[in-house]
Amino acid sequence: MTHTTHEFDRFEDVRAALADPALVPERPAAADGPPGASVAWLRATVARFSHGEPHRRRRALVEAELARLAPESLRQAAAVVPGEDIRFTVVRTLAAALGMPRPAAVAEAVIAVAGVYFGGEDAAADEAVARLVRWPAAPTEVGPGSTEDGPGSTQVGPGSTQVGPGSPQVGPGCTSTEVGPGSTEVGPGCTSAEPVSTQDGPGSTQLAPGCPSLELVSTQVVPGTPSAGSEPTAEPVPVPFDAAPESAAGRIGLLVQACEATAALVETAAGDERLPLSRVLRERPPVRTMRRVAAGATCVAGREIAEGDVVLLDLAAANRAHPVPLTFGAPPRICPGRAHALALADGLLRRPLTPFARLHRRAHPLLLPNAWDYASAAALAEQGFAAVGTTSLGVAASAGLPDGAAATAEATMSLARRLGRGRFLFTVDAEGGFSDDVAEVAALARALYEAGAAGINLEDGRPDGTLAPMELHAAKIAAVKQVAPALFINARTDTHWASSHEDETATRLALYEQFGADGVFVPGLSDPAAIAELISALVVPLNILYAPGGPTLAELASLGVRRVSLGSLLYRRALAAAVTAATDIRDGRPTDPAAPSYAEVQALAYARQDRDPAAAPE
Repeated sequence: MTHTTHEFDRFEDVRAALADPALVPERPAAADGPPGASVAWLRATVARFSHGEPHRRRRALVEAELARLAPESLRQAAAVVPGEDIRFTVVRTLAAALGMPRPAAVAEAVIAVAGVYFGGEDAAADEAVARLVRWPAAPTEVGPGSTEDGPGSTQVGPGSTQVGPGSPQVGPGCTSTEVGPGSTEVGPGCTSAEPVSTQDGPGSTQLAPGCPSLELVSTQVVPGTPSAGSEPTAEPVPVPFDAAPESAAGRIGLLVQACEATAALVETAAGDERLPLSRVLRERPPVRTMRRVAAGATCVAGREIAEGDVVLLDLAAANRAHPVPLTFGAPPRICPGRAHALALADGLLRRPLTPFARLHRRAHPLLLPNAWDYASAAALAEQGFAAVGTTSLGVAASAGLPDGAAATAEATMSLARRLGRGRFLFTVDAEGGFSDDVAEVAALARALYEAGAAGINLEDGRPDGTLAPMELHAAKIAAVKQVAPALFINARTDTHWASSHEDETATRLALYEQFGADGVFVPGLSDPAAIAELISALVVPLNILYAPGGPTLAELASLGVRRVSLGSLLYRRALAAAVTAATDIRDGRPTDPAAPSYAEVQALAYARQDRDPAAAPE
């Protein structure tokens, strides 16, 4: 029977096709091979080339292991060895993280398998599969930097996988993602990928950083699922059947997919350390095209697609037309291992991080209290907070000025200079930069940095409730990064505070991180599912504003939130406490005697001035 080939390159059409469960990858044609000892067996047993119940079962094995492997452990363990093939380094690091013996030998075998995984036959690759099946993962917990099996090989420390032989072992990165029965997509990083282009049919390469592509049963991320570096919060659900063969195949598939895609991402990004990883994924994606086959009749963009028809998706063209990339495990094919792959790539790139930026890479979120003067900042620092922010409302109200009206540039700069005398890390809420002149915003940011600020908060909201054009805000971010590259830019979007703009959130955040934002902030967002979905598409840390009655700090951590700000909450509570104390005394009611003494407040002016912010607690 003759089948039609359909090609799509428009963002909306490609996204619709990616979300269609009827469009699935086809398994490369090949003769059957002996169980546990051939590439043909491997293809028939991994989630990447399966659908329906087998796919869901195999994906569950992968997810169980991902839930026990902290992405941050991979970032810490990754280390480039001079002269070593980056593919070898990637696989060796993952194999060590999975507790497999002889990681260097594993890497050699995986590279052999990768050559024919997506098409072709090779006796040496079959032998490599047999060796890999005989090397099960073992319980492992070795600190970052420790070595095994050759120079530079590394075992992952905190958060590393600890599982017995035969249990599902999956690592960074892992699981490709497709939506619905029969669909499939590559794992961390997702959307299958080859460094240069290629389609995922016979003979082509569709690799994902770090993962065996797997289909998603649902396009939604379940609230509470560990993501983006969050600590594991629950034991995996037991799988009621003999999982050993599928577990072994899943582990090998994971390593094979990491072999090319993660390495390609690292090599591309290494050429320019100032190019954000998010921009690399959009402009130079590891996967440029994808090939799908219709498992059943369907319709995409008004075009009827019959069962057996071939669908070619031009991801590179779609990415050029829209800020939100459709690659590397981002929605609509959410990959649960994406954070692991990105962490591994980031670790191998070893881009320099400031002490403040490192606070966003810890096992738990940075809780950022916001101060309005030197005493409040110093008091918070004395209580062990690793960094403090400023609150624009507190600064404005203290000066008798309106907040968000670009009226407090001088007051903000003055406070920054005072805070700069202290020896604690601080970041400044600068509204929208107090100007729409990009050069003026950059000059302000440079002045804040020279005053001692470790970060800046720039928002796109305006006093009249509208939002600044996203291109203008992105230009401000790029200009600031150019003049103060070490200043941590937290790009805020007020889409959840401005009416009728919530659907712009993902687009704005994608653009801001691609133009150099080190983190992104969405005040007003509190829905766990929406938070998790945003995180699944981001490369940089997400900042959420704490809201009494909203998710707790622990719940936000489980979603993958990396920074939680208190905003103006402390200032407003301080005002309430002051007024309550005064009225209680006036009206003869008992008062709370708890308050710092005169001497203690006096001491705040000097107590933090001999401390080194670079020594902030990790």
